[in-house]
Amino acid sequence: MNKVEHIGIAVKSLDVSIPLFEKLLNCKCYKKEVVQSEQVNTAFFQKGETKIELLESIAVDGVISKYIEKKGEGIHHIAFEVSDIDSEMKRLSNEGFVLLNEKPKPGADNKLVCFLHPKNTNGVLVELCMEVRQ
Repeated sequence: MNKVEHIGIAVKSLDVSIPLFEKLLNCKCYKKEVVQSEQVNTAFFQKGETKIELLESIAVDGVISKYIEKKGEGIHHIAFEVSDIDSEMKRLSNEGFVLLNEKPKPGADNKLVCFLHPKNTNGVLVELCMEVRQ
């Protein structure tokens, strides 16, 4: 793993949360994107080398809706940048971690992603992400 790529925060409303985080972080949201596979609207902020990703559900029964219903708004996951997602997935699987995806899938911000089950990571949802090479 190279670095923390972003921290994902579950929010009820991007319309409410974007202005809040713009004030908090003293920077503008640089990108909004819909990720249909995850049923979310996302908004990104850049602070130094790390990004903050706000996640708003677009489905009543979506993962983020369920998360907020159970735990409330807050940190949803931490994402680590990897150079080779396939080999990192294989390495972590061999180390006994449970992968929530059999193969990498398209994510937000031009990334391939895979999640690790939180039961193996002290309750933290971990995302691996790799920039898609154009």
